[in-house]
Order: sequence, then C-alpha cells, then structure tokens
Amino acid sequence: MNELISIELDDCKEKMTRAVQHTESELTKIRAGKATPSMLDGIHVDYYGSATALSQVSNINTTDARTIVIQPWEKNLLSTIEKAIMDSNIGLNPQNDGSVIRLVVPPLTEERRRDLVKKAKEEAEKGRVTVRNIRKEINESIKKLKNDGASEDEIKIGETEVQKLTDSYIVKVDQLAELKEKDIMTV
Repeated sequence: MNELISIELDDCKEKMTRAVQHTESELTKIRAGKATPSMLDGIHVDYYGSATALSQVSNINTTDARTIVIQPWEKNLLSTIEKAIMDSNIGLNPQNDGSVIRLVVPPLTEERRRDLVKKAKEEAEKGRVTVRNIRKEINESIKKLKNDGASEDEIKIGETEVQKLTDSYIVKVDQLAELKEKDIMTV
C-alpha cells in the first residue's frame, strides 16, 4: 500500500479514537441516578478573576451513592462554588454547612430516565456523525493523493480501509450508548 495512504489511515484512526473518547466523556456527564464527581466536570468557578475548574479549587468526593461532598481548599470559595453549581443548571441544589457543600442526587423518575436515555442517544448520534465526517474528510484526502502518484487501486483499497475503520468506530459508539442506556434504566 502507498505510504501516503498509510499515513492518512493512521490519521483516520487517531481522529476517530478521539471522537469516540469525546462521546464517552459526554455520556459520562449524563447522570444515571448515581452520584459521581465527574458530574461536576463542566463547572468552573471564579477564582481570583479567572474561570477555574471546580476540581482544581476543591476536593470532590462521594460519601454514598446519592451524595457528593465538595470541600473547597479556601473557605471563602463556598458561596462562589454554591453559585456556580446553581448557575450550571445540573439540577442539584447545593447545601452549604459552612465548611463543605453537599449535593444530594435525587432518585430518577421514569420520565426523567427516558429523557436521559434520549439525551444519551443524541450524544451517541453526534459521535456517529463525527466519525462519518472524519471518513468523508479522509476519503477526500486519499483521492487527492492521485496527484502524488497513488494508483486507482491503492486509492480504492485506502477507501475500503477507511470504511472498515468507520464501521468499527461506529460500533464502539453504539456500545457506549447501549451501556449508558442500561445504566440509566437500571433502578
């Protein structure tokens, strides 16, 4: 196989792996009724004038399956963290006791579970679309290699390999979505 096509295929694998990892991290943010520190990953607080990730200004732990405890390294951050959690719109009400903030994750209703499954399916579809867009981009790059001396057969083989990669990465996204769906629907 043409060396340039091999480089394109390696690039394709790398981009598709990143797309699947991104989808996985987005699915992780969808809460399934269990308290996890990763639920707070997207929350930033104003720390001396700059937006800083919550995990960089406090310890975040789960004491049980329903409670997240946030212990800021500086006591004066309690109200700032509390406000950031409320503004983040994650559906949790912070309880400030003067030294730590507790977040109690309520049990999910059947309707809320269905909404979360729908959201998980949307994220999975975004992941599949991203993988397909990478396929399109790489196939166009491979076609352009004809000018650099790649034969028609090599280009066809390259496109076939890209399709195989696409299929395998879409299966990975589907598996992630299936696992998340099971996780959400498990009471």
